[in-house]
Amino acid sequence: MDEFAAETKVEWREWGPEAFERAAGTNKPLLLSLTVPWSPECRAMDRGVFGEPRIAANINDGFVPVRVDADRNPLVRERYTMGGFPSTVFLTPEGEVISGSTFLGPEGFRGILDSVREAWDAKGTAAGSVPRQLQDEAPPAGELRPRIEEHMVEQLLGAFDEEYGGWGSDVKFPLARTIEFALVRARDQATRTLEAVQTHLLDTYDGGFYRYATGRDWSNPRREKLLDENAALVRAFAHGYRYTGTEAYRDTAMRTVEYLTTELWTGDAFAGSQAGDDDYYQASPSDREDADPPHVDTTVFADRNGLAIDGLLWAHAYTDDERAKRKAERAREYVCTQLVDEDGAVIHDDAADSHRGLLIDQAGLLQGLTTSWQVLGEGGPAEAVADWGVDHRQQESGAFRDGPDEGAGLCGRSLHPLDSTVELADALVDIAALTGEDRYREVARDAIESFAGAAERMGVEVAGYASVAARLQDPQRLVVGTEAGTDLHRAALRLADHETTVVPDPDGDGVARRHEGETVTAEGETPAELDAALTGGA
Repeated sequence: MDEFAAETKVEWREWGPEAFERAAGTNKPLLLSLTVPWSPECRAMDRGVFGEPRIAANINDGFVPVRVDADRNPLVRERYTMGGFPSTVFLTPEGEVISGSTFLGPEGFRGILDSVREAWDAKGTAAGSVPRQLQDEAPPAGELRPRIEEHMVEQLLGAFDEEYGGWGSDVKFPLARTIEFALVRARDQATRTLEAVQTHLLDTYDGGFYRYATGRDWSNPRREKLLDENAALVRAFAHGYRYTGTEAYRDTAMRTVEYLTTELWTGDAFAGSQAGDDDYYQASPSDREDADPPHVDTTVFADRNGLAIDGLLWAHAYTDDERAKRKAERAREYVCTQLVDEDGAVIHDDAADSHRGLLIDQAGLLQGLTTSWQVLGEGGPAEAVADWGVDHRQQESGAFRDGPDEGAGLCGRSLHPLDSTVELADALVDIAALTGEDRYREVARDAIESFAGAAERMGVEVAGYASVAARLQDPQRLVVGTEAGTDLHRAALRLADHETTVVPDPDGDGVARRHEGETVTAEGETPAELDAALTGGA
């Protein structure tokens, strides 16, 4: 249970079969509180609602209260979140949803307690229902076609905010993977969005990016800082620097590397998040110096560290920054020794009771390991992690499910998360090129095709899906016939399109060759020759 639960007056239980058995035995609904350590609203609700004696007594008497740290329990989070945190969800003893809400004050919370009690008294377990995302056994499959990429480009053009940059007309998320997709297809949109993110979401004093802006003009940022989102933006800004040569993008990437390797560094790997605190972040630099910084959740999450390794190593590849390389290597060593078992199953975090083999962790860590292989020539247990994920998480339809087919509440029901599928498929495309094993590419194709029937309904927030679809239809790899770290290899990393896999081959003949499918389309024996071959002398 999370460390803030003790501050409330509710008699919280752990998520698990015992809580549901108690609900059934006492004929009471469950009250599920989904919280995260980085949200100020979660703390406010703890103080103002769950810390209020009469409300707490009402909960303790009429419900079976269960507390879940959503970061540490992604299976529960994906099935029960109400769209933000905190999420309070009322469940039947079978785990079906009666009602739910995000943040509520005392009066609003009393109102929802009364309405849930009325529904329960009138209908009992019939008051619950299964969330829509859990009603279908498999996503809508289809054929992998060029139209997927074309549709996403159309979505970029239609959703771009010409006045303020970014995509959308209200809340603005940085959408790092969408920026990367646009870098090679709508460069002006990508660079204008990078500039907006850099101007409005970067904490120029302590470093690190805030999560998103609530205003269309990127105003009123939400000031939580999450490891995975910062890691993704390090990579996006590094790729932006690679394509444009803009020093400001390089500086922003490296400033964020500094934040990750100081404020979020645990001594072994990267911490999960830092809480938002408007009073602190809006204070002057001198006042910040005298104040305690916001809470850092020092939990080491495998998936988020994988993405941090990925981002830092691309930053190193383009800048030769040694700090980024050293910390990525140390995090990789820690995660691979402490959070990967002998079979290749990844443990979600470094707590004693953590989950094993979740799709989100197999995907996130594999992303970091394949990048490590490309940049450093060291992939660690990449093949074992890939094989375990394929063997245990892919279903007959080709789709990946997020966890095992058992668990309390609705956690045993199939859920096929698009984001994690894209992350894993992207890494499988890389490992296919790195190992020469086409079976990984076929698995990735099956997974992407399992969602292709919904491709025409996808928006810019999942542009990464179209990127992987394009990579599968036009596979490119740049094989460098030297060990990693040579001048030729370093040049290849900086010259290759970021959707091309760079394959260091220490047993090669000293020549770098770009393969498009089975055809060699460019080659060079020196950095200058490779540059001329890849750019046409431009």
